[in-house]
Amino acid sequence: MSGSAAIATTIFGLAMVATLVIGVLSARGRDKGMAEWSVSSRGLGVLFIWLLMAGEAYTSFSFLGTAGWSYSYGVPILYLVAYLTVGYAVAYVVGPALWTYASRHKLLSIADMAEHRFRSRPVGILVAVCATVFLVPYIQLQIQGMGVVVNAMTYDAVDLKVAAVVSFVVAEAFVLVSGLRGSAWVSVLKDLLVISAVAFLAVWIPFHYLDGPGELLDRMVTEKPEWLTFPGHASGGLNGTWFVSTLLLNAVTISIFPTTVAGYLSARNPNALRRNAILLPWYQLLLFIPMMVGAVALFVVPALGNPDLALFRLVTDSLPSPVVAVIGVAGALSAIVPMSVFMLAIGTLCGRTLLGGGNGADPRSPAREPVRPGDARDMRVKRLSQLVCFLAGLLALGGALFYPNTLVELSVLSYEGLAQLVPLALLSLYWRRMTAVAGVAGMLTGLAVVFLLWGTDNDPYHGVNGGVIALAANLAVTAALTYGRPSPSVPPREEALSTKESA
Repeated sequence: MSGSAAIATTIFGLAMVATLVIGVLSARGRDKGMAEWSVSSRGLGVLFIWLLMAGEAYTSFSFLGTAGWSYSYGVPILYLVAYLTVGYAVAYVVGPALWTYASRHKLLSIADMAEHRFRSRPVGILVAVCATVFLVPYIQLQIQGMGVVVNAMTYDAVDLKVAAVVSFVVAEAFVLVSGLRGSAWVSVLKDLLVISAVAFLAVWIPFHYLDGPGELLDRMVTEKPEWLTFPGHASGGLNGTWFVSTLLLNAVTISIFPTTVAGYLSARNPNALRRNAILLPWYQLLLFIPMMVGAVALFVVPALGNPDLALFRLVTDSLPSPVVAVIGVAGALSAIVPMSVFMLAIGTLCGRTLLGGGNGADPRSPAREPVRPGDARDMRVKRLSQLVCFLAGLLALGGALFYPNTLVELSVLSYEGLAQLVPLALLSLYWRRMTAVAGVAGMLTGLAVVFLLWGTDNDPYHGVNGGVIALAANLAVTAALTYGRPSPSVPPREEALSTKESA
């Protein structure tokens, strides 16, 4: 091992130890029940909510994929900043409403909310299973992203598979012990490093390789103009129609993304979520820096074999090993934090709804009464949720080690698949007349359309994101079945949201 590799590997190892210590100790002296583990007893303030939800948005893709897309395609990568920013505008309205509904009825996930809304445990189970199917690939993506980052930052000294195992062990260790609060505290370390690293790169990269941002823009206009206009360079049709349809789909979907909802429900009060929705778009400015680095790499390494390594190729070629290591640790933690929240969300969804008897909303449920914090059933549900959390991570780790492309292919459909939960898990809380049969039929129709378009290589379809077409079919079936039946009597007020509940 070279001297540079040894230094970088040592710094990485120390950072992982620090991550474990911070994550595990964050829960000392706290209540040990399910609500504390899954949503931090709904006690996080604006700062921690901001750090936690920013941590979910700024993943290993932000370091690898953002620079890689910028290098490969150009302007289509701007969809990332656009949908996240619009999504936070949606969250300003949706987040406080969901917090109020869930807090009032002691609910912990979108599956809980669907079960309570329709008084049907099967509906809750269906939502939990569907969400899990589309979340597991995200865990694998973060594990593989962590492997790429660590392998690059240690100058190939740490093998991809070793890095994958390390990421799994570190994330599982603190999330099993501390739950969401552990992820929030690790986000503090992660965001300090991320902000410092990208701010430094914003200055270093353009001035080291070029004469600053001005020369970069001049050369892009004169030498790489197709990177600056839709559909970009060799993007396969990611045109303006795709951009707008993807922006709208993802912006709506992120509002009910299980990990986003976990962030909502951990807030101390609805006002913390409103302030957070105002602050979070500013964090997206950081994404422009990896985009710029990817553009610089076009001129420095024009024949790069793996575009996802654009950022780390420039970093390792131009900086001393200690600085490379710090930037690499920021990238590694950008995989570990969202990975931990994804695993926790799956644990909460399946441990409580699928295995734990539900939330007691369904009269046919084995649990006629809601779970009470700290009682024997609450602790049993927590243990089951922790077990599911561990198994979900283990499944993703196995995929990363032995079948690196299998689950990752499914991740392409993740947002489109989760979008089909929007009518059942969100609109139903406002749409009092919607029935469980209508919502489920609509969701299954939407999923069928998603897989049909993907399987026939028709996504996007004439430039339109396939998830938008599927969601339109979903809503059409839901509306047809809802209004095709006689109007039912109005359900009790607590089964649906009103405008006053989110005040």
